[in-house]
Amino acid sequence: MVRPRESYDQHLIDATLKIDPEPRDIRWFQDVFGNSVAIARFDRRARELVIDSRLRLDHRPAEVQHFDIEDYARLYPFTYSSEDMPDLLRSIERQHLDPLRQIDTWAQRFVNRSGTTDTLTMLADMTAAIRRDFTYVPRPEKGTQTPIETLDRRQGTCRDYAIFMIEAVRALGFAARFISGYVYNPSSRERRTGGGNTHAWVRVYLPGSGWVEFDPTNGIVGNRGLIRVAIARDIYQAVPISGTWAGFPGSFLDMTVQVDVSVDGLMSGNRNDTQAIPAPQPRKADTC
Repeated sequence: MVRPRESYDQHLIDATLKIDPEPRDIRWFQDVFGNSVAIARFDRRARELVIDSRLRLDHRPAEVQHFDIEDYARLYPFTYSSEDMPDLLRSIERQHLDPLRQIDTWAQRFVNRSGTTDTLTMLADMTAAIRRDFTYVPRPEKGTQTPIETLDRRQGTCRDYAIFMIEAVRALGFAARFISGYVYNPSSRERRTGGGNTHAWVRVYLPGSGWVEFDPTNGIVGNRGLIRVAIARDIYQAVPISGTWAGFPGSFLDMTVQVDVSVDGLMSGNRNDTQAIPAPQPRKADTC
């Protein structure tokens, strides 16, 4: 999963996928979430496997002030409409055990018990709190912390933060999904954490605005500086590169990942960021 998703706010101009050794065959399909997935099969031995994805896209991120939430959903709590609920149910279901309701307790901190709670402000405050109160620690090892582990340790990677926030907003009844993609600095004044690797963040469904994106690693709302590649209900449905190989037990030595993003041009007067993204290429790197 290295090919960005086509949408109103990001348009793929061109893309190439080179694999060495050359696969016997390669085919594309769309999974249940509409992600583009490439399946490569090989028929000979090789000393290394290199996957080189290069693409160019037109990115037009939405501004936060342009979010237009339906009146009934502007204040929390609210209930999704009967038309939306059947399709959102699986994205509302909790995926991790929380016997002591620790995640619930943490999430309830952002609900104003003495008055009204603005929905978007509450979610933005939660995003900012993770960025402020938790320590970002890159980790090359495979796997993701449980939400309880992230809460207890108060540290983690972008994927840990994403899973933690998904469980927190689901505890409040929101539909949420996991996003895997690329992060870049939109301008010289804006610095994003998590560059050089694949990145992970969250999208929450808000009636009237649809799926709104929240990046707890950087504490931002919206997709400015974020390129969507894969969307899934659970992190294990959006692994960027996976597969199997046959060989001797000691044959596998290491895997390196590199994501490089360069901004071709910034047009004043409108939101138009055209990106060239070579990814991934071999390099020693921590995996977000």
